[in-house]
Amino acid sequence: MPPSYPPLPKSKLPRSAWFERSADEIQFAYWVPNVSGGLVITTLPMQTEWDHESNVRYAQIAEANGFATALAQTRWFASYGADHQHEAFVMSSYILAKTSTLELITACHPGLWHPGVVAKVQATLDVISNGRTSINIVSGWFKGEFTGYGEPWLDHSERYRRSEEFIRIMKGMWNEDEFTFYGDFYTIDGAPMLPKPVHQPLVFQGGNSTAARRMAGRVSDVLFMNGNTNEGFTGIINDTRMAARASGRDESEIRFGANGFAIVRDTEEEAVETLRAIIANADVEAVKGFGEAVKNAGQSTSDKQGMWANSSFEDLVQYNDGFKTGLIGTPEQVADRIIELKELGINVVLCGFLHYEWELENFGKKVIPLVREREQAMKKGRKTFAVSGV
Repeated sequence: MPPSYPPLPKSKLPRSAWFERSADEIQFAYWVPNVSGGLVITTLPMQTEWDHESNVRYAQIAEANGFATALAQTRWFASYGADHQHEAFVMSSYILAKTSTLELITACHPGLWHPGVVAKVQATLDVISNGRTSINIVSGWFKGEFTGYGEPWLDHSERYRRSEEFIRIMKGMWNEDEFTFYGDFYTIDGAPMLPKPVHQPLVFQGGNSTAARRMAGRVSDVLFMNGNTNEGFTGIINDTRMAARASGRDESEIRFGANGFAIVRDTEEEAVETLRAIIANADVEAVKGFGEAVKNAGQSTSDKQGMWANSSFEDLVQYNDGFKTGLIGTPEQVADRIIELKELGINVVLCGFLHYEWELENFGKKVIPLVREREQAMKKGRKTFAVSGV
């Protein structure tokens, strides 16, 4: 049982327009490739860069082609071949300065940051971007990043308890004149914070485990899920909504995001062949090393639920199980699959690509309009799509 905390403050700040739309219209996000090596652990050549200027270009393409937001990764040490990493807050700030509508979600590790400091950083980003920021709280799976910086490595459930306190502090400081909090991990004693953000920064979190579902139900705005099957997604969504109700929260306040690696080609055969080539050229040692590292995640829980708990070697080649989601095929097939995800209760699709240089734009031009057409047909009571078996 979690400690007894005071209720979350009711925010008077407006929320993102895309978040409000996501109750009826599925939204699109993409992974910012701010670490080297792309979004798959493969030696297959890819047209994806990780430098700051390329990421500005990708962001400008995305906001012109139907993407609402983008997630900047947080990585400190080399893992899954990502031996170079740009820090997420700095990268987000640079992209925000060069764009006009795209929102940036900055990933952040409790345990490596103080929540009061992060609340301030996030508020400042929100002011200078005119309300285009959110944050993704990552409870952590990479033990070496914590011990390498001399920080204690907590067990799985304790990492989520710390994250919950972190979120409660951020939301308190954004919405109260002075904030006080006495928890097991953090103490805040009458801390003021001005200026406030201009809109309510959304709090995303990752996680598929029981602890993640319960925390999301209590305090988070969006739960990002690793790639999964329909049954897997449905179980996580139902459990999270149940946790929200148990905490006295309105379950409609929570949105759900699904990670999906998109391979969109003119024919299904081309898409499947690309998938096969990615896996056939996997960096075997890097994938195995990643598989060992993530045993600190879902496999370390008592019920063996959570991220990567049941991932195969092939699944781990896309390091957030993105192949499982099934965004592989023609534009029509991928659009149909996205509608199926929407009907499961998913509000946001978080996309990754092999070739950011052209696939980000291709997805925006060829897939998103088809999804919008299908949504309009559904509103009129017509279902004209058939989901592929890919």
